[in-house]
Amino acid sequence: MTTSTPPGDEPLLSLRSHIDAVEKMGELRHVRGAHWDLELGGIAEVSYHLPQPPAVLFDEITGYPAGMRVLTGSTGSSHRFGRTLRLGDDLDDAALVDALRGKPSRWAAAAPDFPVEPVDTAPLLANEVPGDQVDLLEFPVPRWHEHDGGRFIGTGCFVVTSNPETGVHNGGCYRMEVQDDGRGTTIAAVPGKHGAQNIERWLAREGRAPVTVSFGHDPLLLALGGTEVPGGVSELEYAGAVLGQRVPVVIAPDTGLPIPAGSEIAVEGWLTPDNMREEGPFGEWTGYYSGRRRPCLNLSITRLYHRDDPILLGAPPGRPPHDYSYMRTVMKSAMIHDELVSMGVPGVTAAWAHESGGGRLFVAVSLEQRYPGHARQVAHLAAQCPAAAYMNRYVVVVDDDIDPSDLEQVIWAMSTRSDPERDIETMRYGWGSKLDPMLPEGAPAYNSRAIIDACRPFERRADFPRVAQSSPEYLRGVRQKWGHLLTTPTP
Repeated sequence: MTTSTPPGDEPLLSLRSHIDAVEKMGELRHVRGAHWDLELGGIAEVSYHLPQPPAVLFDEITGYPAGMRVLTGSTGSSHRFGRTLRLGDDLDDAALVDALRGKPSRWAAAAPDFPVEPVDTAPLLANEVPGDQVDLLEFPVPRWHEHDGGRFIGTGCFVVTSNPETGVHNGGCYRMEVQDDGRGTTIAAVPGKHGAQNIERWLAREGRAPVTVSFGHDPLLLALGGTEVPGGVSELEYAGAVLGQRVPVVIAPDTGLPIPAGSEIAVEGWLTPDNMREEGPFGEWTGYYSGRRRPCLNLSITRLYHRDDPILLGAPPGRPPHDYSYMRTVMKSAMIHDELVSMGVPGVTAAWAHESGGGRLFVAVSLEQRYPGHARQVAHLAAQCPAAAYMNRYVVVVDDDIDPSDLEQVIWAMSTRSDPERDIETMRYGWGSKLDPMLPEGAPAYNSRAIIDACRPFERRADFPRVAQSSPEYLRGVRQKWGHLLTTPTP
């Protein structure tokens, strides 16, 4: 046992600090007595569909002592996600995207100025368990969905790997199913992502790949682990740029990889080609179960660390809206807009990666048309820009009088300003995913994508029919004069 941070003095990126902040916002709900088998997942799913979805902290979970908790919905509102990104906890959706615009590129550029800070003490070190005594099921790991293949401890996790040539760390968020009655866990790293590339390099070079995993931490690490941070940039250093402070880490003695000092539960260990286990299916962010059960690399755990009364960060996906669909929508919307502007394309006014498409599958972009072909140019670039290239399926470009975040307005523009024969194009062999429910079993992970020009035809802008609506200035006056008659009185 190691002396840890004094009570009340939480390390940077502590999940408990985030929970305290959410409680003060009035956006935290406490649920006691739910069962780890489906009930946690079911209650979380119900919460995501509420008009103002709260964060939910589960305690007194059936079969586990009080104090062993699970948090869901950590980033599911503009206030909670604004706090996560340190942009403010009083922003609405549009203001949050505006505040985020331009930040990702600046954070990436500043990341090298915030190398991780190794520390010798942390609350995480209060309990150390050797590998031959590890039982992950001592923690209330949920079975989230009815047809999941097992209990998934990794949904809001932060998986740290490294590039064996450069030493640069990567932090990713991958699903992790508990294996061997709690002694191990598979890591379903997404092919093509930086973490999977690091694992492949280590296996080719050394025959084994070192890994550390945090299972409870400030959801900033969840956000960065699930976002396309540029290659060669460490997510932990990127987090330091967001915070304006170096991230304290514990250096795991067996693998030499960092673990965030604010972590609640963490493991270190090795992946080897001969240690495979059957994994899945799992209810994924596309809203479908991800195919059949299949072999996956299984982590041989050498050490486990945990705080007293540890908290597991859960982020179960599913049919949108789900745990992190709002977070991804905000991040992708700002990043796509920034990338289009950085390419030098004029006239782009807004972008929105719709939550109903999981923040990836359906993107709308609005622009002020300035020349023939402008809308098609923006559509093609948006469909393949780095922030949107992975598993994009539809890109719709609309005029600047359309709010791209309002799906009803987007569909109206598609229905009245586009001619399917002229205005829909298909791009083939894009960057797809094995999670795509349309992908046949065993087929390469390509996908096609449609671009839809739902702008007024450039040559008809002057004589296109006028929109049948009052001017915003006139409606403001109407609301001021008559709005009190149209609202429901408070009981």
